[in-house]
Amino acid sequence: MKITIIGTGYVGLVTGACLAEFGHHVTCMDKDGQKISSLLDGKIPIYEPGLPELVRKNVSEGRLTFTTELADSVQRAAAVFIAVGTPTSRRGDGYADLTYIYAAARELAPYLTGYTVIIDKSTVPVGTARQVARLIREENPTANFDVVSNPEFLREGAAINDFMHPDRIVIGSESEAAQVVMKEIYDPLYLISTPFVFTGLESAELIKYAANAFLSIKISFINEMANLCEVLGADVVDLAKAIGLDGRIGGKFLHPGPGFGGSCFPKDTMALLRIAQENGVPARSVAAAVETNAAQKAGMVKKIREALGGEVAGKTIGVLGLTFKPETDDLRDAPALSILPPLHEKGARIQAHDPQGMAEAKRIFPECCYVNNVYEAATGADALILMTEWNQYRAIDLDRIKSLMRVPLFIDLRNVYSPARMRAAGFDYVGVGRM
Repeated sequence: MKITIIGTGYVGLVTGACLAEFGHHVTCMDKDGQKISSLLDGKIPIYEPGLPELVRKNVSEGRLTFTTELADSVQRAAAVFIAVGTPTSRRGDGYADLTYIYAAARELAPYLTGYTVIIDKSTVPVGTARQVARLIREENPTANFDVVSNPEFLREGAAINDFMHPDRIVIGSESEAAQVVMKEIYDPLYLISTPFVFTGLESAELIKYAANAFLSIKISFINEMANLCEVLGADVVDLAKAIGLDGRIGGKFLHPGPGFGGSCFPKDTMALLRIAQENGVPARSVAAAVETNAAQKAGMVKKIREALGGEVAGKTIGVLGLTFKPETDDLRDAPALSILPPLHEKGARIQAHDPQGMAEAKRIFPECCYVNNVYEAATGADALILMTEWNQYRAIDLDRIKSLMRVPLFIDLRNVYSPARMRAAGFDYVGVGRM
């Protein structure tokens, strides 16, 4: 099948490469000429394990192409995915900004020839698919098309595996013809018995928000339990393991830390809150998760300050990890960007390392000193903070780290290390929800 993807950001590029791997002929279209030129030169604009190899393979085998030309790519396609950004509105009200979605709908409409399925892949509020259909009809009243909502559930750092081996495929549609096309697109997944959920447009649009909100609630819940553990002298790692073994709860997303970040959870929880409020339905659990997450990030500043004796001025703080999670270069709403600037403003010198995030961090937080490795981050430090649990931080040479630090204070915001082990190695150890 000939497929066009509008938007070559994270979702669009991963979707395009994976659908090409399925055997479809995929054209990824983007207005950004520089981005398309880079892709044509084999340069991938994002860090995602396995993606460069998948793109190169499918380009070389002729199934994946890149272009800035919308007309030709839409005219030849049986299915067009809209995978453009839906950031939080710049108005600061929490609503999703649908400017790019609606622009794509208007711009593709004149080039529809023959029956075409238009697929909303971006995360969008309930009602967006109907608005996309309305805009297309306004621009091209004779167009023969259907709009489908097909939300993505890709985790940064594991997106290729998530696409190739998903928990489910959600397809929101009111058209049997569109469902036939969608089944053909995802036929390789149907053959391996992937669950398909066929539903209406509104349900499909809400499913993505509900899923991310629920996971956000789990994270905020375990962070609240971690804070309670610290007061009561309990261990949140033991608590999380025990409750996670309950099949009704499950152990995923029960890992305490400095709060959630990234491109999805903060944006999607706020958007869901606005949808609920707009329709007069309280979403108190989601609101509480958002509030708890903000408080958790602020609480980490207090935790670090207290570990340093109540004063950070003149102190050198080493930091391991800046991205919101490992295996990504994404710093959007990363806890580090809420925690480190207040410490710097109070007079601390920050020296940080991250395997993939430093280029973007330098742009956002230029006041920080960026170093080449773990050991440079520890050199002369009054405290070393493990902020992001990259694998390369899980087996550092503790004796060497201790010899390089001015004060052997290790603040583990991801609970990677055992308190007993760290104290046996001569460190003052501070975790999250652990004594």
